[in-house]
Amino acid sequence: MTSPAATDPATHQPDDSRRVSMLLGLLFGLAGMGSSSAAVTLPLMGDDLGVGPGLAAWTISLYVLMLAVTTALYGRISDLVGVRGPLLAGLVLMSIGALVAALAPTFPVLLGARMVQGAGAAAVPTLGVAVLSARYSGEIRGLAFGRLAGVAAAVSCLGPLIGGVVEAAFGWRAVMALPILGALVVPLLWRALSTDGSGARLDVVGAILVALTAAGMVLLVQSPSAGLLVAAVGAGLLVLGVPAVRATVRRRPDGFLPVEVIRNSTVVRSAVAASSVPAAWFAMLIALPAVLLSAGWEAWEVGLAMVPSAVVALLVPRITGPTLNRIGPARALAVSAVVASSALLVATAGAHWTSAPILVVAIILVTFAFGLGQPALSAVVGDAVHQEVRGVALGVSTLLFLIGGSVGSAVVAGISGPLGMPVALLVLAVLPLLGLLVLAPTLRADRAATAA
Repeated sequence: MTSPAATDPATHQPDDSRRVSMLLGLLFGLAGMGSSSAAVTLPLMGDDLGVGPGLAAWTISLYVLMLAVTTALYGRISDLVGVRGPLLAGLVLMSIGALVAALAPTFPVLLGARMVQGAGAAAVPTLGVAVLSARYSGEIRGLAFGRLAGVAAAVSCLGPLIGGVVEAAFGWRAVMALPILGALVVPLLWRALSTDGSGARLDVVGAILVALTAAGMVLLVQSPSAGLLVAAVGAGLLVLGVPAVRATVRRRPDGFLPVEVIRNSTVVRSAVAASSVPAAWFAMLIALPAVLLSAGWEAWEVGLAMVPSAVVALLVPRITGPTLNRIGPARALAVSAVVASSALLVATAGAHWTSAPILVVAIILVTFAFGLGQPALSAVVGDAVHQEVRGVALGVSTLLFLIGGSVGSAVVAGISGPLGMPVALLVLAVLPLLGLLVLAPTLRADRAATAA
């Protein structure tokens, strides 16, 4: 049975779209804060558990790895059983992982807890978008997507400040526990979480193969900063995983990874093009603190420098919804890519001159690009597939979106050491322009459809 909110949007959209989208954005932001706030705790945590900076950074890398590789799994399960069960399961895992991380007696226990936390947090980006995509349509949906992205970006931007303040007051363990706050949001969203699904059985083999292949992709991307062993493991998983996934798709075209999704050029092109935006976003979240800390800033001062971008993130939804409706989501993706490239060029100048004001302008620009690009991608993908596979389509696009973030962090970590931060940021500035080339056929098709 379809929920009334989905069949009668005219009645329900004006009533709860603002509340639901902002609550989902808060959840999204808390999931993202699992990396942005934890980053400022690495030195103290490393000293406490007896590990060096290189090993300590794996608490971020493994979190991002699990966040990326399990997104498609949550999306496909939501197609089968509805959103409520998978989202609750993810939030439970995220809370358990955060609690164990806060209490971890040793570094290996901390790493395991962070992997559990990341695997749970992965439910939020995909399923949050799925809720809005199924529940609303038209202008209301565009506004809802914008609010979700804006609130999520604002919370993530405040992560370093919140993490620095909490660490100063209560220690690094309290920072690790912050994502538990997401559990408080669930009762407020309960009625908006659908339990409708196709009722089909999950293709477990397909799910495992896709997850392992995605893990290989993420590990290979992160290998410039992680070493040859990680590169070898990532390459091995990809070499074995890609043909295995192709075989299982041929065997079960309607299985875990439906052929309808992977052959949909609009979904694939849009997701690949959009991945350049989080590449810029994650790169900036690393670059700005790195440059300012090296210039003698305190962690809380770096957090304050992020506040203007958080304010912008909250204001972007006022622009996002009308923009999506006026020029369409595909063109909005193109705009976000251009802004992301411009932000990286500005950041290059800021890093070269070690100028805080220029760096603040750069992260404001990339915040705008993220606030426009993420909802534009959700709208493109949601419109391009049937409802029965919308969850997994959003999951696959979110996976590519997060891999883009891994590319950004890996390039900054791998290039900034030997060549300097300005060079790393300049290299990344090319990616959004390459994304425009990938998106070009979709833009032409959109233009032709509009003219017709």
